[in-house]
Amino acid sequence: MILHYDISDIIPYINWLYFFHAWSMNGKPEEAKTQLRTDAEAMLKSWQGRYQTHAVFDIFEANSDGDDLIIGGKRIPMLRQQKPKQPGYPNLCLADFVRPISSGIKDEAGVFATSVDNELQKAYLNDDYLRMMSQVLADRLAEGTAEKMHEEVRRKHWGYAPNEQLTIEQTHMEEYQGIRPAVGYPSLPDTSINFILADLINMKGIGIRLTQSGMMTPHASVSGLMFAHPKSQYFELGRIGDDQLHDYARRRGLPVELIRKFLKTV
Repeated sequence: MILHYDISDIIPYINWLYFFHAWSMNGKPEEAKTQLRTDAEAMLKSWQGRYQTHAVFDIFEANSDGDDLIIGGKRIPMLRQQKPKQPGYPNLCLADFVRPISSGIKDEAGVFATSVDNELQKAYLNDDYLRMMSQVLADRLAEGTAEKMHEEVRRKHWGYAPNEQLTIEQTHMEEYQGIRPAVGYPSLPDTSINFILADLINMKGIGIRLTQSGMMTPHASVSGLMFAHPKSQYFELGRIGDDQLHDYARRRGLPVELIRKFLKTV
């Protein structure tokens, strides 16, 4: 399914903490933050009616097979956490959040991607401040679009949390059931996974193209997986050891050195 949003639809979902972090505003005077946000909101207002953001997603039958996720008939090898969050906790893998294929019970998982109009990121080329502002806001809009899409998926399209009633603050605190780990982030660092995801959902339908390494263009794009398991949680893999690196390369069917380039944690 492809969804299109007006800028005004996504503004409430923008996480301004990350916006200020991108500008290295921690510890800066409140007046400076206020002025920066005023400028940002003025730019967003000028985009209303001119640009849109976009999302594509689908929900597929899914199971796990060891550390592999089988989703929509595609096998996606996953990586396992190198060190648990606390002693006594398990070393997590995203494949843990769907039923194993040995159970004989079909489970479900989702795939998604979000982006912004490509033209939006080509504006303000002659002004460094406005160009950076537009780039940071484009990133925030892509993330905000993922937030809104995920909310609609939970409540309606997948519908596993139809009665969910969360504030934006609670949503940003990830108090919802399920997770949506993004490609390139701590639990899913291999950008080449995007090639598999693009076989499952129509990324081109929302203007996303992939580079040779699986990076997305426009840069302000987000892709990943969605899990509904009530105990699913975000986690960091940590530095990947050589043993798991070689095992992962074997399961991906790719050379170790190529996999090493794809993994940001190595």
